[in-house]
Amino acid sequence: MVHELYGQRWAKRMIDLLVTANREVADGPLTDDRMVQINADYTALLAQGDKVHPIKKRKDGSAQRGQSTPTNLLRRLREHRDDVLRFLSDPEVPFTNNIAEQAVRMPKVKQKISGCFRTFDGAAAFCTIRSYLETLRKQGVDLLHALIQSFQGETQQLATG
Repeated sequence: MVHELYGQRWAKRMIDLLVTANREVADGPLTDDRMVQINADYTALLAQGDKVHPIKKRKDGSAQRGQSTPTNLLRRLREHRDDVLRFLSDPEVPFTNNIAEQAVRMPKVKQKISGCFRTFDGAAAFCTIRSYLETLRKQGVDLLHALIQSFQGETQQLATG
């Protein structure tokens, strides 16, 4: 978004760096030298972004509220650097958080369509059902059959581990 909306070249380069690193990780573990290089490039790109979008300061030296979107992105990339780059060294960490985003997408769509959930209990029930079905889907269970069983009082056992 920062690249497209604000024309920030550093942001495009950051995207390219991370996507390239993800491809390299998919081919096998990275060498220590390559990880050092990626970290150095990451730091350099943050510095490029800082030149274009420095943090606005108050007279007392503290950061002002209401920084620009690119400045806020730079701050988050700096503060969460270890989390952003964790996929480089830990094969269990996915490159994207698409699965987590998908989990909240349906409740947001429901909320937008109907305006809100009428009660907290209704929202909790919706999320419980969605969570149950998503877990069954990931385990390869036939969802229609599982729903029929649920309405008959026979819940599908979820695999754990």
